Amino acid sequence: MTSWFANPDDASARLHATGYLADAATATTAYLAGALEKPLLVEGPAGVGKTELAKAVARASGAELVRLQCYEGLDEARALYEWNYKKQLLRIQASGDEGWDETHDDIFTDEFLLTRPLLTAIRRDEPTVLLIDEVDKTDVEVEGLLLEVLSDFQVTIPELGTVTATRRPFVVLTSNATRELSEAVKRRCLFLHLDYPDSEREREIVTSQVPGLSDKVATQLVEVVARLRELELKKAPSIAESVDWARTLIALEIGDLDEEAVRRTLGVVLKHSSDHERAVKELRLAATR
Repeated sequence: MTSWFANPDDASARLHATGYLADAATATTAYLAGALEKPLLVEGPAGVGKTELAKAVARASGAELVRLQCYEGLDEARALYEWNYKKQLLRIQASGDEGWDETHDDIFTDEFLLTRPLLTAIRRDEPTVLLIDEVDKTDVEVEGLLLEVLSDFQVTIPELGTVTATRRPFVVLTSNATRELSEAVKRRCLFLHLDYPDSEREREIVTSQVPGLSDKVATQLVEVVARLRELELKKAPSIAESVDWARTLIALEIGDLDEEAVRRTLGVVLKHSSDHERAVKELRLAATR
């Protein structure tokens, strides 16, 4: 068993070095996921750094990131593997008078196998971070495809047999909690809930990503973002959008995030017209109180 991090403090320091500021719970859980070789299920609202955590682990460890983006309608052929049917057909046509047994053994080999993210991660000998992103967007049936991988880090291909990982990947599953995942999947994972950071931590994140931002504007920005997240919006601002907003203010040389500056640049953090209108109205009302 090989640990990806020496201890939680090592995880925190190395993630920080990649630009990901992990709190104590995140650093500890990331360390345990590597030390225990168990998948890590990270749940929370969109934009809190779930996907970025997997990317940061890959950067911190020098591992290759293999990503399975989940969506409604995802099936085995897109998640695990499929056969190159066109190439197989050409091989059958070229086989001439060969018997089916010989042809069968020929066409069901690695040469004709198209690996998808799950199988790709299992077969790699090098350090690999497997990101199964937004798993809650898939159909319930897809979770069954994950159980063998998450339990034994292996994939069964009927024509070739069972492929078992020689080096287990660091697995991160993310979920926006749009539906409840099965208990079978949850049992196989460590669990981490990420939420929007408090103002102090978000200010630390923003200033670390945008070094030229003044203390005054950084404080104003995180205060406005916190107020926006309290509103009933279609899409609350993510941490990445807070950073984008900070970079926008630098580019426009804005030294005071007043009402006019907010109105001019709000499109960086709010992407729905109804959210924009509500935010302008609520922020204006708050300013007059």
